[in-house]
Amino acid sequence: MVISPSATSATPPSSTPVVTVDRLRKTYGATVAVEDVSLTVREGEVLGIIGPNGAGKTTTVECISGLRAPDSGEIRVFGLDPRRDRRRIREMVGVQLQEGAVPPNVRVGEAVELFASFYRSPAKTDELLHDVGLTDKRHEAYHRLSGGLKQRLSIALALVGNPRLAILDELTTGLDPQARRETWSFIEKVRARGVTVILVTHFMDEVERLCDRVVLVNGGKVVTTGTPAELAAREGGDVHIRFVPSGPLDDAILSAIPGVANVTHEGLHLVVTGSAAVPTPLLKVLADLGVEARDLQVRTGNLDDAFVRLTARRPPETVGKGNS
Repeated sequence: MVISPSATSATPPSSTPVVTVDRLRKTYGATVAVEDVSLTVREGEVLGIIGPNGAGKTTTVECISGLRAPDSGEIRVFGLDPRRDRRRIREMVGVQLQEGAVPPNVRVGEAVELFASFYRSPAKTDELLHDVGLTDKRHEAYHRLSGGLKQRLSIALALVGNPRLAILDELTTGLDPQARRETWSFIEKVRARGVTVILVTHFMDEVERLCDRVVLVNGGKVVTTGTPAELAAREGGDVHIRFVPSGPLDDAILSAIPGVANVTHEGLHLVVTGSAAVPTPLLKVLADLGVEARDLQVRTGNLDDAFVRLTARRPPETVGKGNS
């Protein structure tokens, strides 16, 4: 699975659907894990599925991969039904689960070679271990690996079959910042080879770096979907303008500016919060008053803000703990 430098120039996703999910529902006894989820994954894209703990994300992707059978709804993966066509789908789909495990005494290279034996056209073990940064750990027993190295092995096992679709659940949990960035680069190269990716994550910086589109799930339902930029702009909230005034300034003057929602103090700094239209009239008012805005910082709403706002609107009261 050596990835050539030229592979890093990704082509745009096509409109061809690889996965379609229509009104998916899954319960565990009296607990509703997924209430009503519909989504589409396009060929060649990275689709992020985000949401709070217990939102139904992991259950959704487990149903897509055929690891769980839904109670109702329809799923198609490359036109196949994961319940009836699981053997055929396994050749095309690689899965890295949130909680996966390998027998403690199995060595890293042995695990990759074992999984490779399940496929007709697997990746080469040496090349794959190199790509995920595990070459030096080839002969290390699984139980001796750190959490981050176990995560890397889990990614390798998901990709060893050269899948057309990779489902990655909490891809970089347990990795240090450098390892996270290396993993992101690797996934970008995998996408550039034409592999479609479903990424379940809690990290908004990961979404912004990797995802073409995002589906936010809360309470077992899809709340919204769009590109990361669209969600940040639409749901990210107010603009925050932080500065140190060069002279005395009456808060009431700032509060009277159209669009200003709040004026607060953080030590020497003033923080003005309001709509996207606030910065221009604010600076004009300061200029008219002869007040300079020192250490000026303007922060617009981001994906983290959008996530908090959207998930706060409907608590996942119907979803049991642990069914993420």
